[in-house]
Amino acid sequence: MNDLAAPAAITQLRLPYRAPWSWEQFHQHFSLRLLPAVEQLTPHSYSRTFRQGDVSGWLRVRPLADEAALELSLSPCPAELAQALVQRVRRMFDLDAEPLRIAAHFAGDADLGPLVARNPGLRLPTAFDPFEQAVRAIVGQQVTVKAAVTITGRLVARLGEPLPAGGEDGLERLFPTAAALAGARLDGIGMPGKRVQTLQHFAAQVASGALRLEPHAGSEALIERLCALPGIGPWTAEYIALRAFGEADAFPASDLGLLKAPLWGAAGISARQLKARAEAWRPWRAYAAVHLWHNYSGG
Repeated sequence: MNDLAAPAAITQLRLPYRAPWSWEQFHQHFSLRLLPAVEQLTPHSYSRTFRQGDVSGWLRVRPLADEAALELSLSPCPAELAQALVQRVRRMFDLDAEPLRIAAHFAGDADLGPLVARNPGLRLPTAFDPFEQAVRAIVGQQVTVKAAVTITGRLVARLGEPLPAGGEDGLERLFPTAAALAGARLDGIGMPGKRVQTLQHFAAQVASGALRLEPHAGSEALIERLCALPGIGPWTAEYIALRAFGEADAFPASDLGLLKAPLWGAAGISARQLKARAEAWRPWRAYAAVHLWHNYSGG
């Protein structure tokens, strides 16, 4: 392995995890949401561009076949940045979860217990960058995942800066900054005017520092701050907490996939009923959501 103190070469690191863990789950997750020019996916690897402060570059993750670990490759960067990127990637792939402990929590639940027992390795895929995920969530309000990816891809093409040093094949652009999104003309981007206003107001709040995207005060405080912004309701805020920060107890109870999961039968379940039912799943409601989404998608 390369020395982290030498930024002149690509760094390769092993990131261990507690088995079980499913590459198939993450591959499927990324394949549905992949942003061209920002991300790249192969059968055995995931790559993306990144920006950390004044430094930009690329990273690649691939599962190791002979051990419970991922291999992380980083473009040349300072040692302290490499350490920060390791933590981001560990959170992104939920490598610090305790799957057996989580499975034990659901074991006695008549609804979730059988789902978790069938797929104990399911984790909580989390975004590399919280701002990027929040933008995706706002763009994704009341549209399909495919439509949201298409519109977000237009934002990248219009406002994303080229990766200065170049990356691996297909990695060409950085995700737009909050300042770029806040000040851009987004005519013809494919979103209703009110949603454009919501997106740009949110981006302006982040760019100015008025809104700090961090969960240090707890997920409930973060959700409350987000819901105070125009155009952001409980689903968007809960989804941001879940996907942007990996908050283990975030639960977007009004999500269509959760309400229509086959587990609930042909009639489904109401958001109010699901929210009440989910109280028994604390403090791991986000993992319950992962298993319900897996059930909804036919897993």
